[in-house]
Amino acid sequence: MKIFKTIILIILAIIAVVLIAAFFVKSEYAVEREVTINKPKTEVFEYVKYLKNQNNYSVWAKMDPDMKKEYLGTDGTVGFISSWDSDNEDVGRGEQEIVKIDAGKRIDYELRFYEPYETTDYAYMATEAINKNGTVVTWGFYGKMDYPMNLMFLIYDMDEMIGPDLEEGLQSLKEILE
Repeated sequence: MKIFKTIILIILAIIAVVLIAAFFVKSEYAVEREVTINKPKTEVFEYVKYLKNQNNYSVWAKMDPDMKKEYLGTDGTVGFISSWDSDNEDVGRGEQEIVKIDAGKRIDYELRFYEPYETTDYAYMATEAINKNGTVVTWGFYGKMDYPMNLMFLIYDMDEMIGPDLEEGLQSLKEILE
């Protein structure tokens, strides 16, 4: 019986240490990548502001060509929603909504994931002219994991997980626009 109590106390101590450690682990993440496109900023922004165009360059949109897609509203305007449903667990089910547009500069999105896990994250695409025929496009994702789920940041590096997909998507965007 004494061994059993000792084992239980050790397990409880481990759990307590892990939960205390979670207070000191970051709870937010941000991932950002950029590419330079040899086209005028207005032309680039006019393409990226349409959420449906992400089907042409987003890695996630290309993961399952058979996924079910639905749209609600007017693309390229605040309130437009693009939803998806896929049997591929890397794609899952969710929706993306345009929540803010700073004309010619930036589009902000809210991403609501329902499967394989439920969470809300945010993304944006920003354009900046570097000259009359050159534009830097920045694609970023950011979000938060509540305590104690933020412990996942000790295992998963969001920059390593999402960054390469953003880079690949931006390279595809560059190829399409140039």
